Amino acid sequence: MTNAVLVSDAYAFAAERHVQQRRKGAKEEPYINHLVEVAALVAAATNGTDPNLTAAAVLHDSVEDTNTTLEELEERFNRDVAGLVAEVTDDKTLLKQSRKDLQVLNTPKKSARAKMIKIADKTSNLRSLVNSPPGNWSSDRKKEYLDWARQVVEGARGVNAWLEDVFDTAAFELEEILRCHTSAGTGGDAQEEI
Repeated sequence: MTNAVLVSDAYAFAAERHVQQRRKGAKEEPYINHLVEVAALVAAATNGTDPNLTAAAVLHDSVEDTNTTLEELEERFNRDVAGLVAEVTDDKTLLKQSRKDLQVLNTPKKSARAKMIKIADKTSNLRSLVNSPPGNWSSDRKKEYLDWARQVVEGARGVNAWLEDVFDTAAFELEEILRCHTSAGTGGDAQEEI
């Protein structure tokens, strides 16, 4: 499979698997928009030199959020892509807070390429909180998510300065917005994915 075919097949696969999913933000964007953004960040960070990593970025939520298996990803794409997705997939049998705590604890132990997906994922989530936050998220809840995302990314630093700068910019932008607004909304589980 050529590089272009691999990446375009990953987009097609992800679009099919996530077709009914929407982001939790006020605009309720199709979930595929998040996957496209994460992959675009990873591709830009690597100057397009790692198609397996870009494909894995597109597919990073497929096992966690759909009925896709790692075996299916290995068969359809390759072992490297499936391995990268496995590295960034939370164990959904655990309670949500445990999964979040484990992201902070385990991210420093991930491969450099998996860390890049983590940084890109958290960057996309922070941008969503700026551009289309869930209507029921208070400023406190957004701040708690920002703090948690920074903890996860802290464990991924040292892999790509450009990508880390993009994350820091998104974090700063959200922080500035939070400084300007008072708390509104219902709070809730501050560390859930967006």
